[in-house]
Amino acid sequence: MYRSILGHKTYTFTNLKELLAKASPARSGDALAGIIASTLEERVAAKMALSEVPLKKFLEDLIIPYEEDEVTRLIIDSHDKVNFQAISHMTVADLRDYLLTDECDSSKLNQLKNALTPEMVAAVSKLMRNQDLILIASKIQIITQFRSTVGMKDRFSTRLQPNHPSDDAKGILASTIDGLSYASGDAMIGINPATDNIETVRRLLNLLEGLRNKYKIPTQSCVLTHITNTIEVIQLGEPVDLVFQSIGGTEKLNQSFGINLKLLQEGWEAGLSLNRNKHSKQIMYFETGQGSALSANAHHGVDQQTCEVRAYAVAKKFDPFLVNTVVGFIGPEYLYNGKQILRAGLEDHFSAKLLGLPMGCDVCYTNHADADQDDMDGLLSLLGLAGCNFIMGIPGADDIMLNYQSTSFHDALYLRKILNKKPAPEFETWLNEMGIYNQEQGILSNQKSPLLAEPFL
Repeated sequence: MYRSILGHKTYTFTNLKELLAKASPARSGDALAGIIASTLEERVAAKMALSEVPLKKFLEDLIIPYEEDEVTRLIIDSHDKVNFQAISHMTVADLRDYLLTDECDSSKLNQLKNALTPEMVAAVSKLMRNQDLILIASKIQIITQFRSTVGMKDRFSTRLQPNHPSDDAKGILASTIDGLSYASGDAMIGINPATDNIETVRRLLNLLEGLRNKYKIPTQSCVLTHITNTIEVIQLGEPVDLVFQSIGGTEKLNQSFGINLKLLQEGWEAGLSLNRNKHSKQIMYFETGQGSALSANAHHGVDQQTCEVRAYAVAKKFDPFLVNTVVGFIGPEYLYNGKQILRAGLEDHFSAKLLGLPMGCDVCYTNHADADQDDMDGLLSLLGLAGCNFIMGIPGADDIMLNYQSTSFHDALYLRKILNKKPAPEFETWLNEMGIYNQEQGILSNQKSPLLAEPFL
């Protein structure tokens, strides 16, 4: 039982699950689930009570029982008890204050990444202003390496997303070459197939592999199919760089995706068997998003942000190359407007970085949300300040296959220019050699791209 007195009224919260939900910033998904604070006063009271909770309590008052959920078991069984000792005396408010100090630098934060549970991270984020989320995340660099190196302090990357409503090869290549000509694609080139079957996946994988090899592009490719399909095409000998899967923060949600930890392990091992990453075992690409647990009726009464942060424990187990929160994609039922989307994006990025993940963000919204591209410009800019690893690069910021609004090739150029950041170093060198990018000035070249000089197909 947790209590807080506000004015002449005492507020009581049954357990940590209820307290976390009532302390969350307002969002439509939690209202839909019936777990949101009923008044602003109750939300303030919940934040006050949450601030006084000892971190140790999160290891005792489990929001989803250990016996019922394999994600809970993963969180508890992998908890770093040794490094936790340094902060075990703290409350949630103490942790917030410590994270904001100059003393708590990148080295100290790195030591905490396995000592903090997702629930502790979700809790401390609920006490923070947006600038707190930005400042702390900006101190954390999570660097991963494949053919390109992503996450370095003065670098900013993109996933080139050349989706096509009929998986047409010429349409996909046109978008890809367009993106490469605008210095997009250093994190990876990733296609969401419109038709998710083995033959389509094989065709698209070989299409990207042929383009990459022809122009010796130092990047990675991915076809975002279900992990069972990826395992099958690996067994067929196809050129799989990154193994993709959408994941969530509860066992029940992952079951709705047709996965569990055992299957993710199988996919990871299958990807490693190809030995395409010569630098590390980082071959996984995960996508997440607030609201997915509620949409699958798999949230156990837990607020959507805490469910989201629990998904990061799943991702971390497999040392991913990239993780991406598709922040506004699920719709206004879960994040109603631009304000809620902006807050969720900053929360997700902060939480994932604090837990040690190479986090990117699909800065996006659906057309029926109360949001527009100005809202996305705001979130994009703030994520740049926070040190986000990558965003999406989509022609005109309009995905014509998935029918949602995201970020364009020009958006990445804007952020690199205003924050004085460059693409991944290997990719920057390639752009310079191809005459696409002036490495000394950090700007696009005026030359016609050699990618346009001859047809690929």
